[in-house]
Amino acid sequence: MSYASHKPKKYNAMISQTYWIAFTAFIFLFLALDLGIFNRHQHQPTYKEALCWSLFWVGLSVAFGGWIYFHFGASAFFEYITSYKIEKILSLDNIMVFAVVFKSLNIPVQYQHRVLFLGIVSALILRGLMIFLGVELLQNFSWLLTIFGIFLVFTGLKIFFANEHQKDFTKSKLWRCCEKLIPLSSKLHGNKFFVVEGTKRKVTPLLFALILIEISDIIFAVDSLPAIFSITTNPFLIYTSNILAILGLRSLYFVLAKAIESFKYLKPALGFVLVLVGGKLIFNIHLHPAITFTILTVIFISSVFLSMRFKS
Repeated sequence: MSYASHKPKKYNAMISQTYWIAFTAFIFLFLALDLGIFNRHQHQPTYKEALCWSLFWVGLSVAFGGWIYFHFGASAFFEYITSYKIEKILSLDNIMVFAVVFKSLNIPVQYQHRVLFLGIVSALILRGLMIFLGVELLQNFSWLLTIFGIFLVFTGLKIFFANEHQKDFTKSKLWRCCEKLIPLSSKLHGNKFFVVEGTKRKVTPLLFALILIEISDIIFAVDSLPAIFSITTNPFLIYTSNILAILGLRSLYFVLAKAIESFKYLKPALGFVLVLVGGKLIFNIHLHPAITFTILTVIFISSVFLSMRFKS
């Protein structure tokens, strides 16, 4: 059957429950293959391996976008792919935080994969809950979009003008607070999350790294989800674009963890993106998703080009 003879369904109609079940089963199948076969033994991923997995997830996400286009039309496709791009661009900030967390806690590379894997699995659940709650709230309180817009502009300006330095999380307030609540071991004990020292059961830095990554994901989700709500409020498009972007985050980390520090204009670009989408929400500006997608692409490519052109 040619596409011309195929009439796309209205994407803003109720998405069949079958699509939700199929997508969820598909994701858990890949996670099972990842953990049970491809990464059954903990090891330090090579650059080539991480790059191949990153390209695989990007290719899979684009292919899924093609499926969206065929079934629901061009508008749905651009809403999906723009939402995916926003999440992917903002996730670069996550990578910076991951690198700081692992460096501060002296987590070896061979153990970082396990922490990121577990962090991503829990992020799938948390993102799903946040998306459905957000959509439900927007359907009943549309004025929340303006609040989201103000929040995004404020966050974007803060990122744009911030002069942040890497932190040692072992000296942070969060670390000291956790030390008061739960016994923390100051040493790494392989891939264990808990260890018995003397007569006390303690939490290792590996579990603390997982906790910090979970907290950072929630914080970044508070930024990215309102930005995506400026593109679409269709829960299926938001969820699928978010999940596919998150699934490729682990391999992308091993590709960009070191190189990303040299892209000095990337951080201001992230702030600029948040200001733009925030202004779009505040002033109720309706742009075709294809236009928004093009603008974001130009901003991202320009930041990378300027970073490479004017290396410090």
